[in-house]
Amino acid sequence: MTDTARVLVTCPPMLGMIDEFVPRFAARGVEVVPAKVVQTLSEDELCSLLPAFDGWIIGDDPATRRVFEAGHGGRLRAAVKWGIGVDNVDFAACRSLGIPISNCPNMFGGEVADVAMSYLGALARETFVIDRGVRAGGWPKPRGISLAGRTLGLVGLGDIGRNLARRALAADMNIVAYDPFHEGEVAGVQRAAWPERVGECDFLAFTCALTPSNRHMLDAGVLARCKPGVRIANVARGPLIDEAALADAMHAGLVHSVALDVFEVEPLPAGSPLRTMGDRTIFGSHNGSNTVDAVRRCSHLAIDTLLGYLGRPVQG
Repeated sequence: MTDTARVLVTCPPMLGMIDEFVPRFAARGVEVVPAKVVQTLSEDELCSLLPAFDGWIIGDDPATRRVFEAGHGGRLRAAVKWGIGVDNVDFAACRSLGIPISNCPNMFGGEVADVAMSYLGALARETFVIDRGVRAGGWPKPRGISLAGRTLGLVGLGDIGRNLARRALAADMNIVAYDPFHEGEVAGVQRAAWPERVGECDFLAFTCALTPSNRHMLDAGVLARCKPGVRIANVARGPLIDEAALADAMHAGLVHSVALDVFEVEPLPAGSPLRTMGDRTIFGSHNGSNTVDAVRRCSHLAIDTLLGYLGRPVQG
């Protein structure tokens, strides 16, 4: 194996540990190039870069037909979507261009569920309000609510959702789950069709994939049906929630507080109305899966899959 293949990596969590993965590529005669990126590269940037690479490990970048066609016009022969979410990737374009591609399924259920459960606890007990108050020199004692006996509306029963269900059940919560694609029963979990029974839910947690049919599934109409004072967490994809409608509902006092690891536009724009909600918000940075253990596990799978596509499989 004398020729050197080149692979572009644009996934921020993997880039944060890239030095650990370079030898895995080098052992198979592959040069890995880490992109200079905070969250995503633009289509124009990708169209300019990709023709010079044989492989691509994709983050949340716009992996569109235009991008793949540009890469295919150069050296691009294979790609892997790092992680489980695929809403940003045009798999049909890859099939038509003959570019092998896959994602990394069932990688982060426990990690993202841990973040979601921590959000539920923080929203219930308003620990974020206490933290900010103490830092400002105060000694606040907000009266929160208990998790036990409260009802969680769980949107999504995939790997993350099922992991969150186990954690919520351990906290003695009741669960109403929404997922038309998950067949079979989950012990201790009631099922409903969205948005039935949202008026019973003290919490809503979004853990589902983003599809064309569920964009803005939490909109003004559904928010009006929610239980007054509902607390909302989203660790899935930002566009599941109409953020303008959410801000309006918070202004009107219909929503108590929110914990959002993801947003419609990332990073969260300076002018987002959600920024005006003060202590009623917890903001994340689309970081729910980012532990050393999970990044290593997913990156190894992404690397080995891509090397296989490039005809340089890892031995043993």
